[in-house]
Order: sequence, then structure tokens, then C-alpha cells
Amino acid sequence: MTINRRDVLGAGALGASIIAMGRFGISDSRAQGGTGRYEEIYPALDRFAEQFMRDMNSPGMTLVLADRDAVQRVVTYGFGDLEGRQAPKQQELFQIGSISKSFVALVLLQLFDEGKLELNRPIVEYLPWLRIDSAFAPITAHHLLTHTSGLPGISEVFPSDPAQRHFAAYAPGEHFHYNNMLYDALGSLAWTLDGRELPEILRKRVFEPLRMSQSEPAITFDMREKLVKSYAAFLGDRPYRRYGRLCEAPSIVSTSGAGCIVSTSRDMGAYVQMIANHGRGPEGSLISDRAFELFSKPHAAAEDFGRGVHYGYGIAVDSLDGNRLLRHTGGMVSFMSSMMVDIDEGVGGFASINAQQGYRPNAVVKYAIQLMRAQRSRKTPPALPESDSPTSVKNAADYAGVFTGGDRKLEILAEGDKLFVMHEGRRVPLERLGEPDQFVAVDRALERFALVFSRKDAKVPDSAVVEVNWGGDWYWHAAYAGPMQFSYPKAWESYVGHYRNENPWIGSLRIVLCKGRLMIDGTTPLEADGDLFRLRSSPYNTEWVRFGEIVNGRCMRIKLSGEDLRRVAAA
Repeated sequence: MTINRRDVLGAGALGASIIAMGRFGISDSRAQGGTGRYEEIYPALDRFAEQFMRDMNSPGMTLVLADRDAVQRVVTYGFGDLEGRQAPKQQELFQIGSISKSFVALVLLQLFDEGKLELNRPIVEYLPWLRIDSAFAPITAHHLLTHTSGLPGISEVFPSDPAQRHFAAYAPGEHFHYNNMLYDALGSLAWTLDGRELPEILRKRVFEPLRMSQSEPAITFDMREKLVKSYAAFLGDRPYRRYGRLCEAPSIVSTSGAGCIVSTSRDMGAYVQMIANHGRGPEGSLISDRAFELFSKPHAAAEDFGRGVHYGYGIAVDSLDGNRLLRHTGGMVSFMSSMMVDIDEGVGGFASINAQQGYRPNAVVKYAIQLMRAQRSRKTPPALPESDSPTSVKNAADYAGVFTGGDRKLEILAEGDKLFVMHEGRRVPLERLGEPDQFVAVDRALERFALVFSRKDAKVPDSAVVEVNWGGDWYWHAAYAGPMQFSYPKAWESYVGHYRNENPWIGSLRIVLCKGRLMIDGTTPLEADGDLFRLRSSPYNTEWVRFGEIVNGRCMRIKLSGEDLRRVAAA
């Protein structure tokens, strides 16, 4: 069916959204075995899905709802093929990204149930080839499963430099830092203990028992025609504007534990149903009750997932309206996914969008769960969530003013909940980014870096805004009372520049000098630590940068947690 809606407000100023100028398509089907129990909530859910996709400029989305009894609804929205204006097909595969980690964790818990894995045994006793350099207590499978190893996570399990080792930044178990590399290692651990490589393990141990017949446990070129078309930012070396231009993304190959699964919503509904049933599938329990308790236990505080959120084994442990919620997101080069399961009420959902635009469809899945719970209890359903315009800034007046940087001036204007920066006599709109106090200008001349505002007291979120930087350019307000002169080693000037790795997971970064400090892209401070620099986006970030050869006053290569990026000339 199709539903006509008005165009997105402000589309003329920002460029029309992907689906604003046409009919919003919905392809709905009651899942086989579904009871029809939730049909009353579908109109409200569809209205919000449309609103969300228009707000976020999403091309297409697939969504499934499930409870303990059945997969209840499978529905697609928008476009699976932008050029052809074709809806997503329900048999087309979406990449689920890091939700794959929960599958890997379940496989390892099966091996735990079988007595083949000791969770607190040093990981190097299972994987002696894992190159760890640590002055702390041994790192175990438990630490890898909970992202608390203290090791960096950007690099490959097997760095190209045979002398490269993975440096532990702190003792295992002390802090949470999300780690893709070590979930790749966990895939190898499963292979070591089971005797089959990870894709075959996933198929035999998870897909077949749950009757996930359309899913594939590895992303390869062979399945390109089965995948829905997917999209990425046309300019991938800068902050993405919500209504920025997209292009079709190239194929990738991924067979590692960090994110290798492609699936349909119908199959993911079977997975959600299993979690809602605390590990039980149509052919019996996938894991023991004891193992499910380990899977869903809040082992480690994981503020990266939100305030008060913890991490279990391959899954975030949260709460929603007082109920226990297991959830995870997945971000791939050209897909964004979200899965949530209320394990108290026994309802959940999964959604995936065929583009990478820096967000996840969490709001849609959350609202779906709230609607399902209201329907089950015959309570008044929750109101439609508010629209989320990227140019709406509730505290816009905080940022308004004139900031100076020597002989330069930066003027920020606020009009209601809108922000503008003056550029060459023009008012350029600003869009919110995902981090507080960060914005991107809707102008090609200004979009290379984010505008990053800083407050008088960094620990007080509503204290006065007193300074702003754009890359390495620093501007301050009359109310700024901090230091004006900064010292730094002269050698740091040679590090400034644009560095690039064509691996889409790494891409570009720009090193700038701002207020006497090296930064990545003007947003992530670097802190010297011996012969390398630690990323200080958070106190517990384990990633690092090391600068390489200097030629004619310019650094030609850097390593990011062991991965090489090379200087881009004159950029």
C-alpha cells in the first residue's frame, strides 16, 4: 500500500530528501504463524516509520516484530533501489553488522555448555598466536566478550607488520571500550574449539536450529545479487549532513566475528523470538539457562551505549520502561541496523536501513516494542514521538554570538530553534551532529570539519559557550577566560595533514593543531604517551596513533592502532 504525505519542511533550503518528493511505500505481510494480535498498532507504527525515515533521509527500511509465540509482522518501507524507485523486497538480504557479535557469543556459550571453553582462562592458552603486549593480569574470553580487555580494537587481528603487538592500555576488566578486532579473534576461538570455520559454525549451530533459511553467515561477492541495493555518503571524508548526497556503495567481503551476517527480517524475527524465549528455539534450547544468564547479565558498565547501560556477552543490557531490554546495533559501510528484545514481556523487533548515515533505527524499534506492550496489556498506546529535524536546536541561543580568532571573526546567529553561521555575507544553516555541541554547516566550503563548541565548565552541560573550533581554527568569545598562549613541540607541525586508508572501515582522518594540542578532525584530542599518542575521545579509549617518516617537513604515514594511513598531498 502507499500513503501520501506532504514534503519535508525546509527541503528547499537543504535539498529534497530521498523520499520526500514521492509516495511513501509500505509493503506489509503478516508473518506465517502470526496471530494478528498487534494489527491495531500498525497504522501508528507506520506513521512513525515514515516520519522517522523522512527526518533521517533514509532510503529504505525493513522491520520485523516478534514475540515469544511467533514472528508477527514483516514490513518494508521506502526504496530498496533509489534509481529505479523500487521498494525493498522481503527476500532481499540486509547486512546486520555488529548484531553478529551476539551470534558469536551464543556459539561460544554453546561451547561453554559443552565443556570446551573456560570463560576465565587466559585467552592466549587457546590462541597462542594472538600478539598481546600487556603488563597486567591475563586477558580472558570473558574480557573479550564484554569489551573489557584494555586492548585497541581498530587494527586487524593479524597486523601486516609481524613485529606489531596489541598494546594493553589498562588492566582487563577495569573499563569498557568497544572492540571489533577482538570479536574477530573470538570467531577464531570458535573455529579452534569447534573445528569448523566461523561461517559454517554459525550456519550449523544457529541458523539451522532457528530455521533461518535465507540468512548467510558471510558477506562475499557471490551474494551481491541477493542483497538489497545500499548507499553511502558521496563524500566520505567529512562529517555527513543529514540530507547529504548518497551514492551506491561498493561490495565488501566480511567473514569475521565483528560483523559478517546478512539476513532478512523474517529470519531476524526468528532470532528475536529465540531471545524473547530466553534461548529457546523451535527445536529446543539453543543454550542452557545458565548460559542465557551469562549472555544477558550486565557484566560491564557500557556508557558508550547510553547512560546506565551495561554489556553482557555480545549484547547490550538496558531497561525500557522498567523492563529488562537486550539490544544491539549494527553499522556497516552501507547499512544501519537495530535489534531490541524486552525479555520480561517477551516482545522485540529488528530494523535495518540500506544506507550508512551515522545513526541507527533505534527509535523505530523502541516505539514498536512500546506499542506491542500497550496492545498486550490493553493500555493506551504511547504518543507518536516528536519529529527530529537536524536543524532544530532546542538551546540554539546558547551558541549565538561573535567569536574572534586573531584577525578572524566567526558569527553565529540563532533564530528560534535554528542556528546559522555567517559566511561571505550569507547565512549558512547548521545541522546537529551526534555529539553534544557539534554541528556541520550546510555549505561545501565549510563542511570539511565540524564546528565544535566548548563551554566554560566542561562538566556542566548548560554552562556558557565560550569558544569554538573548526578543524585547527580556534575562536573565542568575550566571556572566555582561559589561556591565550600555548606551547607545543615544533615537530608536531609536521604531523598536520590529511591521511587516508582505502579500507572503508578506516577511510580519512585529518590531523590538526588547535590550542597547542594535536587533534583528529578537530574533534578527538591526542595525548602523548611515549612514542605514540592516545586518542582521548574518552578516558578509556585504547586506540593510538604513531607518526612515521618526515619528508620536507611533512609526515608521510601514520599508524592508527597498527593500521597504515598515508598522507594525501595538498589536501
